[in-house]
Amino acid sequence: MFYQLLGQCQSVGLGRKKFRFRNRLLSLDASVIDLCASLYDWAKYQRTKGAVKLHLILDHDGYLPCFAVVTEGREHDLTVAKWLSFEPGTIVVFDRGYTDYSYFGRLTDEGVFFVTRMKAGALYEVLENRPVPQNRNVLADQVIRLTGSGASEKCPHPLRRIEVLDPETGQVLVFLSNHLEFGATTVAAIYKEHWQIELFFKALKQNLRVKTFVGTTANALKTQIWTALIAVLLLKYLQLKSKYAWSLSNLVALLRMNLFVYRDLWRWLDAPFTEPPPLPQPLQTAFAFG
Repeated sequence: MFYQLLGQCQSVGLGRKKFRFRNRLLSLDASVIDLCASLYDWAKYQRTKGAVKLHLILDHDGYLPCFAVVTEGREHDLTVAKWLSFEPGTIVVFDRGYTDYSYFGRLTDEGVFFVTRMKAGALYEVLENRPVPQNRNVLADQVIRLTGSGASEKCPHPLRRIEVLDPETGQVLVFLSNHLEFGATTVAAIYKEHWQIELFFKALKQNLRVKTFVGTTANALKTQIWTALIAVLLLKYLQLKSKYAWSLSNLVALLRMNLFVYRDLWRWLDAPFTEPPPLPQPLQTAFAFG
């Protein structure tokens, strides 16, 4: 049901892209859902705490979840990432938790681009210093080769290292990518888009009650999480079909307020703050007593 509904959403949301490039842009991340260790003894995480982990891929064309898997909380993010395969030309964005040189090398061999944060202390050799754009917050744009123990065997490909100054915090962010053609500001903007998957996890937990579960078995918990993901796709479908600029949280809140209001759903989505039409008169004829 999830994937059937995903197809319906993709048919509505295709073409709503933020970037000019034609590559498919995906974000990969995982979020821990805490559980009571005594009730969910099968969900291994820590000695005194249980948890499951929701691994998700977010498609930035419509911001739709296009893949999900639920594992025990102690399952490493990278283990699930290595199960996945992507079409050549896809750009995958992930954080430093997925750093693995052999994984970088595999993605590059498969023609898949990635953008991530570079770990502090990573060893590398500079092959080329590229000019940085003027009046931007880009401090360095380099083509590098990873060095260190076994790095050249795991990922022999040249990579891109980009330093960017965050104007809000003053922090220097270092990005790593195997895409050698995009501008440095585009690479930085692509990683900034990764924040959308964090917002998705936040909306899922806050709006769809994924913190309290009605069953304690693994099947019951997974069923509730998949039900929440299906509900998100239903909301996304309404959001994509509407002409009004809905945020997901406002749509959820107003839908709850209008569940028992008699009105046309599609008209309400386009103009939510208009008065509802008068209720239709009952068709039953009144009895004549007397």
